[in-house]
Amino acid sequence: MTEDEKYMREAMLEAQKALAQDEIPIGAVVVANGVIIGRGHNLTETLHDVTAHAEMQAITAAAEYLGGKYLDKCALYVTVEPCVMCAGAIGWSQLGKLVYGASDEKRGFMRLAPNALHPKTIVVSGVMEQEAATMMKDFFKGKRG
Repeated sequence: MTEDEKYMREAMLEAQKALAQDEIPIGAVVVANGVIIGRGHNLTETLHDVTAHAEMQAITAAAEYLGGKYLDKCALYVTVEPCVMCAGAIGWSQLGKLVYGASDEKRGFMRLAPNALHPKTIVVSGVMEQEAATMMKDFFKGKRG
């Protein structure tokens, strides 16, 4: 198992927490020097807050842990490609590395705002893509009945 897979598994555990709360199953973790310093999962329904995405929760927790807003020495692992809002936050935090699982063809930042991230941010996609995509598809299939 690669390091990226190890931390993506942790993000998947966060996505499971969202699923258990009937939230869209997206999870995220922020890692610095081999330590998870921020965790988050989608909480938009629970908090009645459209900005309460997994990435936003994890970034906020990591910044709080570090006592600063810049995450240039950190990596964010998220189960699904970030939206434009989250990509903006990732850009403002100057994140060192972004790793995501499943692509989001409709709302993902790669299609809508590919330059939103900081120029030095390393992007890795497709880590545990199938698992993340299946979790999302199953969730929405259940919603449609």
